[in-house]
Amino acid sequence: MPCIVEAIPYRKRDMTAERDSVHHPYMAGHGYACLRVDLRGSGDSEGVLEDEYLEQELQDVEEVLAWAASQPWCSGRTGIMGISWGGFNGLQVAARRPESLGAVVTVASTDDRYADDVHYMGGLMLTDNLSWASTMFAYTTCPPDPDVVGDRWREMWRDRIEGSGLWLEKWLQHQRRDDYWKHGSISENFQDVDVPVFAVSGWADGYSNSVFRLVENLDSPTRGLIGPWSHKYPHQGEPGPAIGWLQEVVAWWDHWLKDKTDNGAMDGPELSVWMQDTVEPATAYDERPGRWVGEPSWPSPRIDEVRRPLSRYGILEPGESEDSPPVSIQSPLTVGQFGGKWCSYNAPRTSPTTSGRRTAVR
Repeated sequence: MPCIVEAIPYRKRDMTAERDSVHHPYMAGHGYACLRVDLRGSGDSEGVLEDEYLEQELQDVEEVLAWAASQPWCSGRTGIMGISWGGFNGLQVAARRPESLGAVVTVASTDDRYADDVHYMGGLMLTDNLSWASTMFAYTTCPPDPDVVGDRWREMWRDRIEGSGLWLEKWLQHQRRDDYWKHGSISENFQDVDVPVFAVSGWADGYSNSVFRLVENLDSPTRGLIGPWSHKYPHQGEPGPAIGWLQEVVAWWDHWLKDKTDNGAMDGPELSVWMQDTVEPATAYDERPGRWVGEPSWPSPRIDEVRRPLSRYGILEPGESEDSPPVSIQSPLTVGQFGGKWCSYNAPRTSPTTSGRRTAVR
């Protein structure tokens, strides 16, 4: 059977155990071995995690793929699936072309670590750059489980506390696009990826832009899906409606890893998007009404671009101009609880029975 790998730093035995208990058993029930791997220096894995997407991390994932492919229970074919961090390294490892890798499912990820991620956007630092550094400091300084690693747990824990460091220091030292951010950004050369890619995100997530770029620029077979969701897998999507996404994933794996080429996985539009209806503004939604639309290719030949200039008092018709003095706005950075907030990780909901927040996991 083929093997599906998900490699992330979010502690498989506690933090993501509930989430993992849904999709990995589902895929296993359809004939796939599933490996959920704690990255080096996280969870119950040895070592120290010092930053995102380091060369060591990508080499480790390649080794996991090679090991899985060589096992007697594996057909020799593998796939990578992940959301956010796992979606990132799925694309990054695909660009390294490991021999066994046959397809990728990437959710809520990006092709461009500098221009379209948690750190900087449009050359400006996001507030998430600060909060995410604090979150990862908390994650990487958690101890391993003594029931798994034995008496070494205290030494491993001390190494993490002393060695992981404050990642924010690195991120603040690279405020412009340089080799630090180019590493791991497949947008530097989309042609490096030669395996099929299923790219997914949601309108309430921070990573919807990358789906369009991946569908447009990858030469390998690609499918794009954007729903109303925040930073979640689509079968657990909030705001709703969620979808039966795991069925789509199994069909994707069957097509590319089991050669079931007539199963319809590549039928239909290249890009499917939830077209949201207009609703009153709110800080959170249980559901976003709308409908599914599809484009057979992207960029779509059926879409015309219209530019409408701005005036002092509104939006003008195409080609109109209005002589008016410039308008500037300066507001204090303290305005708005989430002023500058970029991604709704927790998907807070409006229902009184579901108002609790959840721990953010990228």
